Amino acid sequence: MTKTTPDRDIYTVSRLNQAVQGLLEGSFPLIWVEGELSGVARPASGHVYFTLKDPGAQVRCALFRNRAQLLRFRPADGMQVLVRARVGLYAPRGDYQLIVEHMEEAGDGALRRAFEELKQRLEKEGLFDPARKKPLPRFPRRLGVITSPTGAAIRDILSVLRRRFPGLPVLIYPVPVQGEAAAPAIAEALRTASSREDCDVLILARGGGSLEDLWAFNEEAVARALYECAIPVVSGVGHEVDVTISDLAADVRAATPSAAAELVSPLRDEWLEHVSRQSRLLAERMNRRLRDHLLRLDTLERRLRQQHPERRLRDQVQRIDELERRLLLAMDHGLRHRHARLARLTDRLGHRSPALALERLSARREQLTLRLRSAVRQRLDRLDSRLSAAARALNSVSPLATLGRGYSILTTAEGQVIRDASQVQVHDRVEARLGKGRLSCRVVQKEQDL
Repeated sequence: MTKTTPDRDIYTVSRLNQAVQGLLEGSFPLIWVEGELSGVARPASGHVYFTLKDPGAQVRCALFRNRAQLLRFRPADGMQVLVRARVGLYAPRGDYQLIVEHMEEAGDGALRRAFEELKQRLEKEGLFDPARKKPLPRFPRRLGVITSPTGAAIRDILSVLRRRFPGLPVLIYPVPVQGEAAAPAIAEALRTASSREDCDVLILARGGGSLEDLWAFNEEAVARALYECAIPVVSGVGHEVDVTISDLAADVRAATPSAAAELVSPLRDEWLEHVSRQSRLLAERMNRRLRDHLLRLDTLERRLRQQHPERRLRDQVQRIDELERRLLLAMDHGLRHRHARLARLTDRLGHRSPALALERLSARREQLTLRLRSAVRQRLDRLDSRLSAAARALNSVSPLATLGRGYSILTTAEGQVIRDASQVQVHDRVEARLGKGRLSCRVVQKEQDL
């Protein structure tokens, strides 16, 4: 019999493991751990068990089914991953382990962490502040595009411009849009465009791709160049779901390069309307200035009369009359020219009116409708005649007529017509179809003709 000393606190193995488990789980918050997958196992329970290792150590991990169902990839041995996990202990075996809450592939996860860190830092500095963003010009005189000269983005932009406003000049700043040299080149192009001020608005564009492909547009140098650019910049990078640091730092973000081109280019009809309004405004100002000059001339004439410079006054009056006559002739000529042009345009518009075409098409539609109705009626008559003849022929050979004369058709329970007594056995059920109705019968005796 073992004697126990009263002042000793003796732990059982279970108690010790539970205490260690509490210390581990209480001492560590959720942590991020990066390593290589090894020994990945997927039992029928749906949980995933594996070892996470690096060149110097390894740790056992468990990813339970409810979390494993959220994975966007299938874990496999040799993959480099990043996990968010709780430190714990599997008490029955005393094994130290990680309880994984989230797992992602390491390369993409590192880029996303770098993206979020840079985004938060630049946002605190005010680089994304909406108050400092510059408005886009309504009618730009020249558009600058910073992109690859051979990529799909520039083709999409030029296609949109040809459709909306083909007269808008475009200046391309060629840069690489992927790789280590892309970010410095893009930042330098932004600074060059800002200092030269050759354009009223810029588009920074690239087609879609992975997070790594678009990383040049997540560099700090590009974000600061966008912030310092004196010209409004529209960022059209990737597809609609792609959001880069450049999108946040630019003055306007477009979902795609094509959408960016639509934002900066006016519609041709709007531009023509703008020119028309400016022309009317110019004519009004010219008329106002002419009236002001005539009033001034009248004032000078009154002053000359008050001073009685007879000869000089007559010369000036004659000169004024001549200028007035020439002015009126010029105005009259201009008005006649404009009236004639308006008449020509009105005549051309009348010849191109859709009303004439509509009348011709309406008459054509009525003729076709009448022809269609006649053809349909004739077709229906022919089909009706054919149907009547077929019905008469069918009735002449129909077995139903035979049934009407007292005969019947026997079929098995499966619906097979009985032509031979060998097809049925005694006590089998058969069905007899009569001229009117059906009879369900049972075979009580059969005889086979020899």
